[in-house]
Amino acid sequence: MSTEALSIAVYPGSFDPVTLGHLNIIERASRLFDRLIVGVGINWEKEPWFSPEIRSDLIRKSTAHLPNIDVRTYEGLTVNFVQQCGARIMVRGVRPITDIPAELTMMMANRRLAPDVETLFMIADGELAHVSSSLIKEIANVANEEVLSSFLSPPVIEAVKKRLQKN
Repeated sequence: MSTEALSIAVYPGSFDPVTLGHLNIIERASRLFDRLIVGVGINWEKEPWFSPEIRSDLIRKSTAHLPNIDVRTYEGLTVNFVQQCGARIMVRGVRPITDIPAELTMMMANRRLAPDVETLFMIADGELAHVSSSLIKEIANVANEEVLSSFLSPPVIEAVKKRLQKN
């Protein structure tokens, strides 16, 4: 494995929308690697709130202070995307109670598909460990901007408010 491959990691997800928990993982992972590629997964079976382009743009706006972040969209197997990026490390954000069993299962499958790709699990900092995009979708209609600011960056709050106004 080349040193070049070790300096690149991929953090994949749907990021619909990107939360402060996701951003916490991005910020911390960006300090561990020379380059962090945030992969916005496209799954046509799901009905996302935001298009892949908007999700990517919100991540770029929310991480503008981090010079080593690259945001890309992808379709298909995540582990294949990691390999296409020239990376050997996949960063996965996990919530301690809800995500670990499914993430371990996925990690073992990925190891079979691509033995050269390692998975690095990171847990968002304490007060963000429970935050999920699903939670945002549940509370967005009833939460004010102050409440949303506990979960989302300012550009994402604006996008969520615009989306809710259209409905």
